[in-house]
Amino acid sequence: MSSTTIAAIRATPVTVPLEAPILHSNGAHWGRFVRTIVEVETADGYLGLGEMGGGGEDATRAFAGLVPYLSGHDVFALEALKLKICNPTASLYNNRTQLHAAIEFACLDIMGQKLGVPVHALLGGKLRDTVEFASYLFFRYADAATGRGEVRTADQLVAHAAALKAAHGFTSHKLKGGVYPPAHELACYRALAASLPGERFRYDPNSALSLADAIEFGRSILDLRNDYYEDPVWGMPQMKRLKDFVPLPTATNSVVVNFEQLAQNVQTGAVDVILLDTTFWGGIRPCLKAAGVCETMGLGVAVHSSGELGVQLATMLHMGAVVPNLGYAADAHYHHLTDDVIAGGLMRYENGAIRVPDAPGLGVTLDRDRLARYHELFRELGGYPYDRDPGRPGWFAHVPNSAWADPAASLRPALR
Repeated sequence: MSSTTIAAIRATPVTVPLEAPILHSNGAHWGRFVRTIVEVETADGYLGLGEMGGGGEDATRAFAGLVPYLSGHDVFALEALKLKICNPTASLYNNRTQLHAAIEFACLDIMGQKLGVPVHALLGGKLRDTVEFASYLFFRYADAATGRGEVRTADQLVAHAAALKAAHGFTSHKLKGGVYPPAHELACYRALAASLPGERFRYDPNSALSLADAIEFGRSILDLRNDYYEDPVWGMPQMKRLKDFVPLPTATNSVVVNFEQLAQNVQTGAVDVILLDTTFWGGIRPCLKAAGVCETMGLGVAVHSSGELGVQLATMLHMGAVVPNLGYAADAHYHHLTDDVIAGGLMRYENGAIRVPDAPGLGVTLDRDRLARYHELFRELGGYPYDRDPGRPGWFAHVPNSAWADPAASLRPALR
């Protein structure tokens, strides 16, 4: 047996502050991201990194539960790793897809370190040196401490997009909607497009719209340079029905997140662009397999963001570097963060793109001081309910939604 076997798994929950609380159709990120940093140590002394989110919660106990499954497992045996963690029948009772993703990240990191090559070399070799990103704009509450960062009106959205473009060079822009009434978000989206002529745009209300609202909104933006219309309604049947009325490419990260759903989508033609998420799909390698299916069947591919710190961002960069049919700027929440847990702090955007790491493995290492600091912040603040809005106590999301937030109300809610 290879000596590169798993000897220990450590999971550390961290809380990293955001510039301001960011809103979405199901609730909010309460001014911070809660992530679980995973360290896999091998018998021969290698240390690999993984990362997982959890809707404002940590996954420490879940990773501890995997130790008996994986102790002594060869990190190179990735297919066996998947079956140990995500056996398809056993997963009916305990879906561990995202846990598997974090462990796979760490195993690939170790493999690259041991072989002296970056992860992208293990995946077929990079086709691009940088990965382009969209600006990923959210409606936001003002920061509770500073009073800054609110994005609620069209003017605030335009100013925020201009500031991000000046700082990072974005030329593609995504608005996360599903928060305010569709007419308000339509006015904001059109104002955004008018403020950045010649650039590209995408709108994502996280399936909050009714079919009627989605048709009206979609028809009202046909004159803009839309990359795609992302998850305006819930489910493949409604996505397919929408295409009968609105001639825009559709995209999803919600209703096609595994291979069975991908096969169904190929048959129905409901969604044109699949947003591959290295966590949702269970790792980098499943994303590459899905990208191959999409390439064969004529579907577009983009990179989805599930609220990453630098470890998962590295997985997105390696994946984005090797996918031949990557046709759109990637998503990233990354520029909403105030710091990171990796050495050197936040990665830098250059001309709207981030350079793909070329150091062995994932190409990132932990800053132990930052890790300790943000672990203590997690211990202080705890988690938060991702599917609740701190500015609307008692509210919960409906699909489709009709109880929209009030765009006239400027709020600065408590975030404990």
